[in-house]
Amino acid sequence: MKSTFLKLAFGAMALAFSASISTAQDLKPVKFSLDWTLQGNHAIWGLALKNKYFEQNGLKVSMDRGYGSGDTVVKIAAGAYDIGFTDVNSVIKFNAENPDRTVLAFYQVFDKTPNSIITLKKSGITKPADLAGKKIGAPESDSSRMMFGAFAKANSIDPASINWVTMAPNLRETMLVQGQVEAISGFSSTSVFNLISAGVPQDDIVVMSYADNGLDLYGSVLVAMPDYIAKNPDIIKGFVKATISGTVDLLKDPAAGMTAMQEIEPMFDTKLETARLAFLMDKGVLKSPAFDKNGLGYVDPARMDLTIKTNSEVYKVAAPAAEKVYTTEFLPPASERMPPK
Repeated sequence: MKSTFLKLAFGAMALAFSASISTAQDLKPVKFSLDWTLQGNHAIWGLALKNKYFEQNGLKVSMDRGYGSGDTVVKIAAGAYDIGFTDVNSVIKFNAENPDRTVLAFYQVFDKTPNSIITLKKSGITKPADLAGKKIGAPESDSSRMMFGAFAKANSIDPASINWVTMAPNLRETMLVQGQVEAISGFSSTSVFNLISAGVPQDDIVVMSYADNGLDLYGSVLVAMPDYIAKNPDIIKGFVKATISGTVDLLKDPAAGMTAMQEIEPMFDTKLETARLAFLMDKGVLKSPAFDKNGLGYVDPARMDLTIKTNSEVYKVAAPAAEKVYTTEFLPPASERMPPK
């Protein structure tokens, strides 16, 4: 009797072990690129990894840092990554210039662009018009730099009057502090906190956000190649669901998100990144009235059309059709993607 019981017990254990191996083998691998080095808002996916939301949706995700939104788009189009997190404005420009290898946005992460021009009080620059004739520094693939033409038009600045200085991403804020440039372009949520981390008092930082200066455009999205999306709809649906779950968790408990990121990168500065995340939520980027009303990932077609039109005018290219830029096909019902109150 005892022998029979042991055989049954070991048999059950073997079946369970076999099932776990089978489940692990059934997970579909996904290579995911962020837009930049690990930051507080990336805890959306840090929590999705830690809390196994990707696994629950049949995915095995590897997540790498990025080197700028423009760079991420190029890597997605080249097939180096399956899914990327990048600025939608970079997507529009790339698609207009590369109609034969476009990428497609399938989830709106940021309701508002954090594209900005950042300077210091000592520069004497207090408003967009003051930028004329100044030296502005940024990496060549920086989204805010690529969108500067639209910002210039909205604020009656001659783009030709700007002296752009190209630099490595890690030198941008340093060169501003050292006075080698008079302003920089970038995501406010990146540059402001890099400057604070470098010892600059927040009161000395001047931010001219594109959204508050005539460009109420959409921000960062999740993208993939159209062929990849068509061949892997379940992967896209699963990635969206895991992203929504991670976002809800992050909005509920930012501290848990910072812990998840520190487990990925032990040098992750939780204090700084908590402040960065709060900044994004306060500015209506990650948490917004539109998302509160319509659910996370919501896209207003008219506002997206304006975003596309603005980009096409800036770059003097034919505006890509909306369906070539984004899709809402993979959004769950609004009731399944409401942010916490």
